Amino acid sequence: MTTKRTRKTVVLCALQTAFGIAVVPTGADNAMIVSDVSSTPVAATYAQRNNVKPYLGNDQQLVSEKHAELSFSVEIAGSGAAGTLPAWDPLLQACSFAATTDDNTSVAYAPISDDPKPATIYYFLDGLLHKIANAYGTVALDLTSNAIPKFKFKFTGDYSPVVDQALPTTDFSKFKDPLVVNNDNTPAISLGGYAATLNALQIDMANTVTYRSLPGAAGALITDRKPTGSVAFELARVADKDYWSAIAVAQNLALSLTHGKTAGNIVTIAAPAVQLTSPSYTDNNGIASMSATLTLNPVDGNDELTITLT
Repeated sequence: MTTKRTRKTVVLCALQTAFGIAVVPTGADNAMIVSDVSSTPVAATYAQRNNVKPYLGNDQQLVSEKHAELSFSVEIAGSGAAGTLPAWDPLLQACSFAATTDDNTSVAYAPISDDPKPATIYYFLDGLLHKIANAYGTVALDLTSNAIPKFKFKFTGDYSPVVDQALPTTDFSKFKDPLVVNNDNTPAISLGGYAATLNALQIDMANTVTYRSLPGAAGALITDRKPTGSVAFELARVADKDYWSAIAVAQNLALSLTHGKTAGNIVTIAAPAVQLTSPSYTDNNGIASMSATLTLNPVDGNDELTITLT
């Protein structure tokens, strides 16, 4: 019997030029450093036959549609050179983001509403290869104090039969070491114009990824997004920032967080119109804090969140 080890996992991802045109990602060019991998290799819906017979028991179910799903986390860090795309670029673009590059200066990501780029993902589990073509995804960001900041991705794409294939040789040199979220590495946080003391920030783009199999059309689609999140920060005086009144009148607040210290590895996350809702008080090592849910609203469209690397 051959034992499969979960630690021996490789994820490759490459953008496609168009939907329906799968590519072949390689370990040399497209390897991703990932963690927290979770796979649904055959995600299927079924049609129940429900025939009557002269005895009791189940009836056969027929597959209505089938696809594959894959989730994993990726550390948030820059490319190491300002104006250069980061190694995780294809993952974010397959989640309906577009990249704008200013050579030698910055790379900025913003959500789009039309024509996101699909990806081909290869997921190796110790010699078992899962090919997921025409994949689209959604992404959440987790920036918790004293932890490594992470993207949390979930992709949906076409099912392909699992095959035996040896793990590829991988090159992870495009990935740079992340920095822990703390006072040294996260120099700026502003919520409604006030520099709050942050405990944790989570943002979920909450893309609606739908898989359909209809006569004449099949595959994954991103049909909507409703970005949400949560924030926890230490309480201050009302005179410093009256968050209570802002919540009571459903005021939009600007949110900005800068993480990183050196050029090429500075990540700025900004949301121009954030509503705080459902506030509650929590205790963090004896320090009173406020937790609230977030709703990220657009201002002019496709601008509810930007991720800028400098």
